[in-house]
Order: sequence, then C-alpha cells, then structure tokens
Amino acid sequence: MTATPRRGTPAPALRSRPPSAPAEKDRTESNVRMAMTLEEAPWLGWLLVKALMRFAFMVANNLVAIPSYICYVIILQPLRVLDSKRFWYIEGIMYKWLLGMVASWGWYAGYTVMEWGEDIKAVSKDEAVMLVNHQATGDVCTLMMCLQDKGLVVAQMMWLMDHIFKYTNFGIVSLVHGDFFIRQGRSYRDQQLLLLKKHLENNYRSRDRKWIVLFPEGGFLRKRRETSQAFAKKNNLPFLTNVTLPRSGATKIILNALVAQQKNGSPAGGDAKELDSKSKGLQWIIDTTIAYPKAEPIDIQTWILGYRKPTVTHVHYRIFPIKDVPLETDDLTTWLYQRFVEKEDLLSYFYETGAFPPSKGHKEAVSREMTLSNMWIFLIQSFAFLSGYMWLLFW
Repeated sequence: MTATPRRGTPAPALRSRPPSAPAEKDRTESNVRMAMTLEEAPWLGWLLVKALMRFAFMVANNLVAIPSYICYVIILQPLRVLDSKRFWYIEGIMYKWLLGMVASWGWYAGYTVMEWGEDIKAVSKDEAVMLVNHQATGDVCTLMMCLQDKGLVVAQMMWLMDHIFKYTNFGIVSLVHGDFFIRQGRSYRDQQLLLLKKHLENNYRSRDRKWIVLFPEGGFLRKRRETSQAFAKKNNLPFLTNVTLPRSGATKIILNALVAQQKNGSPAGGDAKELDSKSKGLQWIIDTTIAYPKAEPIDIQTWILGYRKPTVTHVHYRIFPIKDVPLETDDLTTWLYQRFVEKEDLLSYFYETGAFPPSKGHKEAVSREMTLSNMWIFLIQSFAFLSGYMWLLFW
C-alpha cells in the first residue's frame, strides 16, 4: 500500500538547485559583451559622425573640383589648337591634382603606403608600363597615392580600367584625360583589344603620355581566383592563391604599339641608344605587387568613409628593361605567368613575415615610407574650392 499524506499537511518544500556551470558561464559572457558594447558606444558614435563628415566633404570636394577641371579644359581649347603639347601638360597637372585629392582622403584616414624593391623614381621620366595585381577598388587609390611623389608620372599616365568606372563621378575626367575603359568578358575581348590598339594610336603619343597602368588579371582576385585555378588545373599551369593567372591580350597590344623597333626588328628600350625619333618608345616594365596586412584589401568605400583603423599598404616594385621582355604571344604569355608566380611567392612571404623578401644581391629588404605634403594638399584643395567659387560667380 502507498502512504498518502494527511489532509492539511503541507507539502515538502522544493530545494532550489544551484545554477549549472554552463548557464553561469553564458550569463557572464553576456554581461561582458554588454559591458564592451556600452564602452564601445561612444567610439562607434564618433566613427559614424566622422564617416558622415568625411562623406559630406568629399561630395563637396567633387562638386567643386571636377566641374572646375572641365571648365578650365573648355576655356583652354584655343591653346589646344595653337600648342597641343602645352595644353596637355596643363591638363595633366590638373589631373594630377585631382588624383592627389583622392589620395589625401586616404592619407588623412591613416591609410599610408610603404614601398619596397627597386626605386621607380629612377625611371620616372621614361616610358613604362606598370603590371599590377588586383585585389580591390582600393588598389587604384593606393597607386594614386604612391605615385604622387614620382615627378610628372601621374600627369602623363594612362589608366586601363573596367568600363564601369566610366559611369562614376570621375569618369568624365578620365575620358578627357584619355584613359581607356575596357569591357570584360570573352564575347567582348577581341573587339576591346582592337579598340585599345586604336586608342593608343590616337591618344598616347599625341597627349604626351609616358606611363600606362594595367591590371593583367582582368578582375578582382576574389572574383577570378576559382576560375583561374580551374583553368590552371585543366592546362597544367601554376596553381595560384594570392593572385590569378594574367591575360596577355592587352599587354601584347601595348607592347606592339609602343615599343620602338630597331632596324633589325628587335625592341629598342632600356639601355638602348636613342632612336631617330624624339621618343625612345616604351623602355621599362614595372612589375608592381600590392600587399595588404592579413590579406584584407581596402575598398573605395573604406577609403572614402575612413571607418577602418589606420593601415599601411605595402607596394613592391621590380623593373625590367623592355629588351628583356619577349613580344611573341606564347613567349610573352609564359613571361607574364612567371611574373605572377613571383608575385605569388612575394605575397606568401609577406603574409607570413609582414615584409617583402630582400632583392637579389641584398641581405636585407629596404622599405621606403611614402609621404604626402600637407601643405601641398592644402594648396590644391584651396585652389579647387576657390575655382569652384569663381566659376559659380562667373556662371
């Protein structure tokens, strides 16, 4: 028989169990996260305010600088007829100032550049092509910054960029300057190469251009890596993770169009003697490798809003005389593959050590911190806003 409690007898009280260890741990972690969130709230608020202030300034900067550039180009058209070389020189200086303004946006957010390898200032007055790996939109901003102190390089430079940039606020400036917008995709490839050849013939020499910036991978690393690796596996080519296999079409067009030919048909350039014409032709290939700490590239939104902590981007240069670069399609493709295999090794070394390896013949790698003059930035920004005010009064 089962004993039943008497009516009216109170039930035994339930003992309260101590909280389990996992529950106590979760409660502690939750409290820590809440405390951290409360501590970070002022910092996050300031970050938002700063980003909004930077965005407002850059909108104003664009609204005065770009229209002023266009207005100056318009009123200088008579000079273009009378003295074309002087016109394009003045246009190039204004173009450099505009790119300097873009560079200053990153500079004041703490995004600086450390340069490695060979010193490209030594060839800044010669014609050259920069072959650059492509990770994000910030690559372009990085180059705008690190080339500012290389004499007239930026003023006499031609960019090859994706056609989507034509429809940005800076597109009209690039069109006037003579940059080339290339449409990606297999169906457009042959047509785009023909247009590039024609563009170089019509604009490169006539506008006194000397440097060309080219991204041979044909797109961002994150978008092309899987396709590139599949192509490499299928064709028994190097398997790359930090870069992708380059395309040789645009490079071949540029070399064929710009490399001066000697009488025997071999390319002249590098340390070759000057030809009869005023220009020696293309003389150097500058293999340029951009590396970001922890392989985390900067995009244009970060460059504009400045919400990422100060970052040093590292750029490595290696210079090749044009006489050492093959011009035949197959040999050129192999040569480009070799350069990007070297980029792969450079980037692997950088991600492991935080520095690039020493150049051949050197025991230690030497880096150079690139700086922008605050006074120069102040002067070009002042000129832009004063010009904008002047044109507003004029119209």
